[in-house]
Amino acid sequence: MKKKSLFIIFILFLIQIPFISEGSESKSYEYDVVVYGGTSAGVISAVQAKKLGKTVALVCPDTHLGGLSSGGLGATDSGNRSVVGGLSREFYHRLWRYYQSESAWKFQPMPREKGIPGQGGRGIDNDTQTMWVFEPSVAEQIFDGFIAENEIPVFKNEWLNREEGVVKKGATIHSIQMHSGKVFVGKMFIDASYEGDLMAASGVTYVVGRESNDKYNETLNGIQVGHSIYHQFSGPVDPYVERGNPASGLLPWIEPSLQAEDGQGDDKVQAYCLRMCLTCCEENRKAIEKPENYDELQYELLLRSIEAGQTKFMTFSPMPNFKTDSNNNLAVSTDFIGANYDYPDGSYERRREIYEAHREWQKGLLWTLQHHPRVPEEIRQEHLNWGLAQDEFVDSDGWPHQLYIREARRMVGDFVISERHLRRLDPTPHSIGMGSYNMDSHNTQRYVALDSEGQATVRNEGDVQVNPGGPYPIDFGGILPRKSECDNLLVPVCVSCSHIAFGSIRMEPVFMILGQSAATAAVLAIDQEISPQDLDYQILSEQLVKDGQVLDVETAVPAISSTTLPGIVLDEKKAKSTGIWTSGSVIPQFVETAYIHDENKNKGEKWVLFDFDVPQSGRYECRVSYSTHANRATNVPVSVQTDVDELKSFVNQKEKPPIDNLFVSIGTFQVGEKLKGTVRIGNEGTNGFVIVDAVQILPVDN
Repeated sequence: MKKKSLFIIFILFLIQIPFISEGSESKSYEYDVVVYGGTSAGVISAVQAKKLGKTVALVCPDTHLGGLSSGGLGATDSGNRSVVGGLSREFYHRLWRYYQSESAWKFQPMPREKGIPGQGGRGIDNDTQTMWVFEPSVAEQIFDGFIAENEIPVFKNEWLNREEGVVKKGATIHSIQMHSGKVFVGKMFIDASYEGDLMAASGVTYVVGRESNDKYNETLNGIQVGHSIYHQFSGPVDPYVERGNPASGLLPWIEPSLQAEDGQGDDKVQAYCLRMCLTCCEENRKAIEKPENYDELQYELLLRSIEAGQTKFMTFSPMPNFKTDSNNNLAVSTDFIGANYDYPDGSYERRREIYEAHREWQKGLLWTLQHHPRVPEEIRQEHLNWGLAQDEFVDSDGWPHQLYIREARRMVGDFVISERHLRRLDPTPHSIGMGSYNMDSHNTQRYVALDSEGQATVRNEGDVQVNPGGPYPIDFGGILPRKSECDNLLVPVCVSCSHIAFGSIRMEPVFMILGQSAATAAVLAIDQEISPQDLDYQILSEQLVKDGQVLDVETAVPAISSTTLPGIVLDEKKAKSTGIWTSGSVIPQFVETAYIHDENKNKGEKWVLFDFDVPQSGRYECRVSYSTHANRATNVPVSVQTDVDELKSFVNQKEKPPIDNLFVSIGTFQVGEKLKGTVRIGNEGTNGFVIVDAVQILPVDN
């Protein structure tokens, strides 16, 4: 690395370390609501408080607003997008508006025939259309725009004095002091940081790590070996520095064994990474330089994993202008497993060290894949096409300024959201928004296991990817501390929930939803001169609905409404079914708010019937919709039966539907005088997941 680059990084490092100079003076600011943390949730919290008529300040250690949403996570993990409402949905709508302009497409032509990549399906109209993949700098512009148009004061590079900066009167926070000496007095406080620093410094109970399954009667919490089947090694990989020689010691970041059994708790944290914005555009590409302190031993596991069969090493999720959001993929990748355990409770200096270590790890990973002689030529050439985008993160040498803190502290309130709430096994009486994404945990540790022949090999542990079964409500209690601990603080990011429940809740659209709801509760509590814990939920829910929040599936805004499509359209909710079908919404696109699938189980025992009526006899066309994926069946049987005709066909659901990327035609059929018919979709003999979404019946113009 050049000396100039090192100097820049050193200066940035100094800037990020908080301190109080000898001559600094304490200056006090007073607001109705003080929001700590410049994340997406922090911005939305501040905007909502201002919209509801309160004075508000956004105080944050960040120098860029938006957190991960502007920090590289441009391929949004959104789940069922129809349950994203309010200001969160407005953010994604503004992104869509931005990319409708030719000027937004600097390095590639504006897509037309195939549409903009990542566009959120077809909106009902231009007031509801959304965009779900985007460049980091564009997201930051959107967040800055929210702040500017609402004239919200923002105090950047302000670090909470975590040891003695929170002044409380009983259970009430009076003020918070930064390391700069600034003091912020507020009636209500919102901790929107990824770390939960204000929450912790206020004396609120929290936890770090994974609970046991027994703690909340769950099935996916704690250590997970059985579920860790993804992002796993392709074959045996020797864990020792000298292959076959335990006396030589283990390769870096490998535990000698598991310390507990499946389902037991521990204090380890799922892996972090930097969501790199890479580009293949030569005009905008910055080459990856070899780290100055490159240590080949750190990448020996990568090289051995390649020898064992690993051929993919990260995602290249496409974004506008030939850029990517690049994330972890398979056994050895951008996740720096085991290097983040100190982060949640670490000092600011220690956290900065962890950030730097992650950046150096990923820089070395890319350089190794591009240049190391033990990497096959084909893999080297593939990765040499990619480099950092020069026009992104320009003040941090092209690297994201935000570490992907997938999980840090989690509050423990009177109401703890668990896997059971996400699966709707336990009631959620006070919904303030909805989630829907998979219960998703990345790997947490690497350890030495024995293969089928009794030889030592490396395994990853902790990965879980399980669909909760559709959208679920998030309870108001999840953002409230115990009243006895703090009665004027709301926590929309480090929410009160279990590790595995947080794995689904921790998505950026949900953080924005919870940020808006937290600010709404704060304002209503101020108006009534009560604590948020004493707020009447009926009053809160009415205001949330008024402001566009989605509190249940029935009020969701479908990306594609059946009422806007021509012909007779029957959603899966109007069908009769045999066997157990599971609701899904993770993979777009689909009609209304969800689809169902057969879980790829019990073949021949499940089918779905759509009964339809037509206004007159004649010839009609039948179409069916489904969301495509590589795990779908290629031979889904579909049949139409009327009083005078029968139509049979098979659908390959691995192929993208040819009609509006939504429907495929089954063919035409005749309807007689009874004016009735039935469409049947089954799973007999199918070779993958069978998706059932909607049926469309259209008259054929003779």
